[in-house]
Amino acid sequence: MGLYQLVDILGTIAFAVSGVLVAMDKRLDLFGVLIIAFVTAIGGGTLRDLLIGNTPVTWMRDLTYVSILPATVVLTIIFSRQLKYLRKSLFLFDTIGIGLYTMLGIEKGLEANLSPIMCIALGTMTASFGGVLRDILCNEIPVIFRKEIYATVCILGGTLYFILKWTGIPEEYAYISSILAVITLRILAVRFSIRLPNIYPSKP
Repeated sequence: MGLYQLVDILGTIAFAVSGVLVAMDKRLDLFGVLIIAFVTAIGGGTLRDLLIGNTPVTWMRDLTYVSILPATVVLTIIFSRQLKYLRKSLFLFDTIGIGLYTMLGIEKGLEANLSPIMCIALGTMTASFGGVLRDILCNEIPVIFRKEIYATVCILGGTLYFILKWTGIPEEYAYISSILAVITLRILAVRFSIRLPNIYPSKP
């Protein structure tokens, strides 16, 4: 198994877990939990593949991803009591997911011969869109539209990847470093309440 396929599978699992946690928090039935996990895990990748003309989309051509999802859902439900701090668990798996999927989207953009800017945009969409669909279906304002820094760390991580590549660092190191950068930056942003500037005037 290559590095990129491993990253894709790990990202699928991480986002599926975050989908299960949100669905369970909303007390959906088993079918609802499965659908939310599926949409969260493959939503970003589906949009990515459609935008670059990679059809049929990846999960339709490789049943590995479809087979991983039910197992992830079942295991997450079984061990849900061990995930005592639901919100912290959701944050952790969501953060891991965006780190992995940002770089996966960038790699797919490079394969399609897109410019670095378009690759970063594609990586950000890959990382964000599944979570947007998850939150909309669960009647929540998507995390990407809240005060939390979300898409910004994807952009920063993607930018770091291209900077490291231009310095001559081996691609695998640049790839892994950028994944860790996205995860670390989001954790630090939430830990220290780092947010984008408020564009709304203060209430009197």
